[in-house]
Amino acid sequence: MKIAIASDHAGFLLKEQIKNYLDSRLIEYEDFGTHNEESTDYPRYAELVAKAIQSHGFDLGILVCGTGIGMSIAANKFHGIRAAVCSEPFSAILSRRHNNSNVLCMGSRVVGSGLAMLITEGWLNAAYEGGRHERRVGMITRMEQRNAADVLQINSTDDTQPFTKDE
Repeated sequence: MKIAIASDHAGFLLKEQIKNYLDSRLIEYEDFGTHNEESTDYPRYAELVAKAIQSHGFDLGILVCGTGIGMSIAANKFHGIRAAVCSEPFSAILSRRHNNSNVLCMGSRVVGSGLAMLITEGWLNAAYEGGRHERRVGMITRMEQRNAADVLQINSTDDTQPFTKDE
């Protein structure tokens, strides 16, 4: 398992603690930034992690910002990314088991270090169950593919049209 990890300035210190946890478990990761607490924009780090997963060089991602919400919104803009904001272990575990999440997002202003380690541990140790969940995750994947196709069709015919062809 190889993990892509990143944060903005608000999540920097918690990200460093998560890296220590990963080191202690001998889990391979790459830190995509930021590398200090200087103010920066979270979307760029969500993009780096999402693209690292899309390239198949990384299996999973962990993103940390102030709330986890901005990182999740940004990461979920990328095809194949299923980012989940988790503030406790139960949701983290079920996001993997039922939703096959591949990016964990946390907020440093929401969870403390100890809780973040429990969330990370639960998320990493949980496995996708498939079964009845496969149909639902498949539906989401097909929605994503249809939406991308609609956007491509719109962009190729009329860049000024604000809605998809079916709206």
